[in-house]
Amino acid sequence: MIHLTFKSGLPSLALALTLALASCGTLKPLKSDYASVDPQPLELRGGKIPATITLNIPAKWFNKNAVVRITPVLKHGMGQQWGTAYTFQGEKVRGNARTVSYSNPATLTLNSDFNWSPEYRNSELFLMFNATVNGKEVSLPDLKIGEGVLATEALASANDVTPAIAPDGFQRVIKEKFDTDIHFLIQQANLRSSELKRGDLKAWKEIIENADYAPNQNVDVEVQAYASPDGGLELNEKLAAQREKNTSDYLKRELKRMDVDAPVSAYYTAQDWEGFKELVEASDLQDKDLVLRVLSMYPDPEVREKEIKNISAVYSQLTDLILPKLRRSRLIANIETIGKSDAEILDIARVAPGRLTNEELLYAATLTKDTEEKISFYNSATSTYPKDYRAYNNLAALAFEVGNIGKAEELLQKASEVAMAAGEKNPEALLLNQSLLQLRAGNVDQAKTLLGQISDLPNVNEAMGLLHIQDGNYSMAAKELRDTPTNNGVLAQILDKNYARATELLGLISEPDATTHYLKAIIGARTGDTALIQEGLSEAIHTNPDLRSILMADREFAKYRTAPFLAPIFR
Repeated sequence: MIHLTFKSGLPSLALALTLALASCGTLKPLKSDYASVDPQPLELRGGKIPATITLNIPAKWFNKNAVVRITPVLKHGMGQQWGTAYTFQGEKVRGNARTVSYSNPATLTLNSDFNWSPEYRNSELFLMFNATVNGKEVSLPDLKIGEGVLATEALASANDVTPAIAPDGFQRVIKEKFDTDIHFLIQQANLRSSELKRGDLKAWKEIIENADYAPNQNVDVEVQAYASPDGGLELNEKLAAQREKNTSDYLKRELKRMDVDAPVSAYYTAQDWEGFKELVEASDLQDKDLVLRVLSMYPDPEVREKEIKNISAVYSQLTDLILPKLRRSRLIANIETIGKSDAEILDIARVAPGRLTNEELLYAATLTKDTEEKISFYNSATSTYPKDYRAYNNLAALAFEVGNIGKAEELLQKASEVAMAAGEKNPEALLLNQSLLQLRAGNVDQAKTLLGQISDLPNVNEAMGLLHIQDGNYSMAAKELRDTPTNNGVLAQILDKNYARATELLGLISEPDATTHYLKAIIGARTGDTALIQEGLSEAIHTNPDLRSILMADREFAKYRTAPFLAPIFR
């Protein structure tokens, strides 16, 4: 036994202080019970693995002279990733860190976002402590607080988005109008020989004759006769009607002479106020705004005419420049050109693509399901019509569909250069396909910028839905893809916890693949449907055996790993 003898009270006081410091000077290892993490297991969201850690510090644990730096660390077999470090200090430490009481319990919250990579499916979350007391290092062991990452979001894929095919402008029936006028003198309806001998009227009749002769064209003719707005309504009514009759009779005689069998329809307008307004608007009359104001203020024809005549400075110009042009019969030839049939276009595209227009070539590619034939037609379009971006874009879309991303990128670059040279700024089909490349590379912000420039493209919702998934906005993704029967569409509903709609969309997928079956199993796991789990996983692994390694680490099926019905699958 050792005896200690003290000569005064001072050593006794020193000993008491030493014992007191010792009693609150040690930092004991924390138990895992003091920590929790949300979510548990961790979950991939928006391309990150977010973790909110709550650490409950018991009373009399945090030394008054301690400084403790706590760092979340996510570890897997190949390495580790450090999260955001937080520093805390005791009540007697002078510093800028958060102070933690010695006497009272404290709750600390630590937030960290970890970068995602597939290895983290099977990982463990630790807290690492770096501590000092009175400047001296204190060793504390790492504290395991969680394991595994639920990575269902990672099943989203740009490969599941339909790339955009730039549309062709092919029209089976092309409708065109050709017109000319026959003019009349004031208050007259007789056809003057000077008008009937005009070169433009002769050319118009030749158009009708050629259209009637052509086997792929149909033609009909309209006569629209007018009187100018000056003069009374009763007079103009008779005048316009007579002009229509005289013109129609002349036209029918001419068509008979040319042996043209084209129907003729005829109309007349007593006072051509609309034509008057158009001519005034297009003129350089000094006071045309005043005339137009009269037209807007007075709907009654007689009042209009009176008010316009009162503008004496303008009316003389109107009688010389405007009104004579309204005393006319307008002749209109409506011509329909019937294009080649689908069979004809396909035959020509296969043997002599250079004989087709660009629109016909692009259209030909939509008539076949043979990918190699589509490529052939688009290649013909790029060689025959190299200044049009669409064939390059569409070849890129085909490359994208078969997973040839390098080729797709090369073709989209060419398409962009061609479009720019032609003065076409940011064609929407091209923007969508460029956004898919960015989404595939994980460049969400760049994809968002590209998609934000698209206003009217049928399948843009597929890309937007994928963007929302990769952005972690599951509710918006589910909304965008609610009616889209694709793997991404099903996944969006699963992530939004709408399992009924996910099941409906799953049943609408026409060509299910391994991912489709895997999603079926996930629906089963989340709804407790063991038959669906077994069916989905069996089909998924049969279709793609490589999925077994993902399955073994997937937290979606953690509680079923020991279930007898899955023993053959997990084996």
